[in-house]
Amino acid sequence: MPVDNSRLKGFYKLSVPERRQKLADIAGLTEEQTNAWADAELSEDTADRMIENVVGRYSLPIGVATNFIIDDEHYLVPFVVEEASVVAAASNMAKRCQAKGGFRSDNTDPIMIGQIQIVGCENPEESRDLILAAKDELIQSCNDVDPILVKFGGGCKDVEVRIIETMSGPMVIVHILVDCRDAMGANAVNTMAETIAPKIESLSKGTVILRIISNLAIHRLARVSATFTPEEMSDKGEASQGSEVIEGVLQAYHFAAADPFRATTHNKGIMNAISPIAIACGQDWRAIESGAHSYCAHEKQYTSMTHWEKDSDGNLVGSIECPMAVGLVGGAVRIHPGAQANVALLGIKSANDLAKVMAAAGMAQNLGALRALATVGIQAGHMKLHLKNMISSAGAKDEEIDLVANMVKESGERITMATVEAALLKIRGD
Repeated sequence: MPVDNSRLKGFYKLSVPERRQKLADIAGLTEEQTNAWADAELSEDTADRMIENVVGRYSLPIGVATNFIIDDEHYLVPFVVEEASVVAAASNMAKRCQAKGGFRSDNTDPIMIGQIQIVGCENPEESRDLILAAKDELIQSCNDVDPILVKFGGGCKDVEVRIIETMSGPMVIVHILVDCRDAMGANAVNTMAETIAPKIESLSKGTVILRIISNLAIHRLARVSATFTPEEMSDKGEASQGSEVIEGVLQAYHFAAADPFRATTHNKGIMNAISPIAIACGQDWRAIESGAHSYCAHEKQYTSMTHWEKDSDGNLVGSIECPMAVGLVGGAVRIHPGAQANVALLGIKSANDLAKVMAAAGMAQNLGALRALATVGIQAGHMKLHLKNMISSAGAKDEEIDLVANMVKESGERITMATVEAALLKIRGD
């Protein structure tokens, strides 16, 4: 189950072991799950079973975003990411919509698309009609492959046929629409597509080539929205200042909505939250990235993944809609102890829950970036949080890092590597 309260006051001030223990107490984690964070969470034997030619393991930080209320439930959200300011920004923005109840989700059913490519059809239109006439038989053949999925309410639900023009001539493309329930679905969909391929080939009088899932999951959408008052958008709780911030956010969003050059960076910021959660929870984050970006250009110019507007009361209203092919059945989430610990922290029981958490975090991260761009600029906050990393890169020893950080902050100078290096020399008396 999700936690009782995602507001963890002073969490950032705790030591790493203290944070682990606090989360374990709040989320009811086992010692084994907590140790998956503390130790090398992936054994070499497990790694060797996951991929080929293993030579070792590679670690990234696991951070936890706080303050998330989604559909009236609190979530502590794990991020696996190397970039400073991402976790802080998502947590900050999640807190700012709590006055209006937090985030609301309205996800679609978990329908994935399997594609079967047919070439060499003498009459593509006739081939299409023959395939569609056999739809019921094809659906039944797909469902015979995975009766357990059907038992839980999933399975093949429909068959569609498209004719496309290509450099190789016209192709007939069959789509099988498969409800994957709590699985990401690649194995089930690919198996179904391969199973009915001979029948499709016979019906079409063409030649089947590819039989594979599509990562443009236009039928499996995560939809989340939230409302932010002017008071919550202001650091001082002042409606007038917050209204100015909202106007700046809207101007920044309108830029991204109209210009693919800006939209690319805008959406990258959204994926700064979505991909780290996917990695933390053992998901195929490359498929999620690919689907999200292609959806933004699906039948239109590449544009923003989010939508922002102002309501009649002057509140900022945001929403996000993107494909979210995630699963809790099979894959790395069932093998990787760190992923299992992170799913346990979230307290989720379904792929739908994971999808809405990821979408909410993506929207929060997007607002954090837009708000920073519209006010102090993106670098000020980012560099402040990145400071200790810069100091370490400058060659400071452990006992020097806090001393240099305090000196740089107190100087009031712009945070640059030159400023850091100068402060380090002063600390050392050079």
